Amino acid sequence: MRNVTHAAVLLGAVSLALPLGMPAANARSSGVEKTLKAADTDNDGSIDLKEATAAAEALFDKLEKDKDGTVDTKELQGRVSKKDLKAADPDNDGTLDKKEFLALVEQRFKAADPDNDGTVDAKELKTAAGLALSALLK
Repeated sequence: MRNVTHAAVLLGAVSLALPLGMPAANARSSGVEKTLKAADTDNDGSIDLKEATAAAEALFDKLEKDKDGTVDTKELQGRVSKKDLKAADPDNDGTLDKKEFLALVEQRFKAADPDNDGTVDAKELKTAAGLALSALLK
């Protein structure tokens, strides 16, 4: 009876823990799928730099609400850390113009493409570098 009780407690704990861990994995997969669906215009299952740039340009235009030609920390909505913003901002004005934003996208694209095949697939998008790239595409 004691073993049955321990087994029931263990099974209950596992069943409670599974749903808690699932959303994060599903969210990551869902985010990757959304990025691929939005950016993979030739539907080959991967994103090349041209597709990434096109998606990033569209996002920049959407985020740039005050129409001053730049995006600031508020407009970026957490997509870029303060440290990354500073590194991507050579004129040190606290904002990114479209050219600076696209340079950051290219840098993140290269980081997300460790095999240097010129594309980023779903597996690569699930990495930390891929997720950082994804944040600038959707």
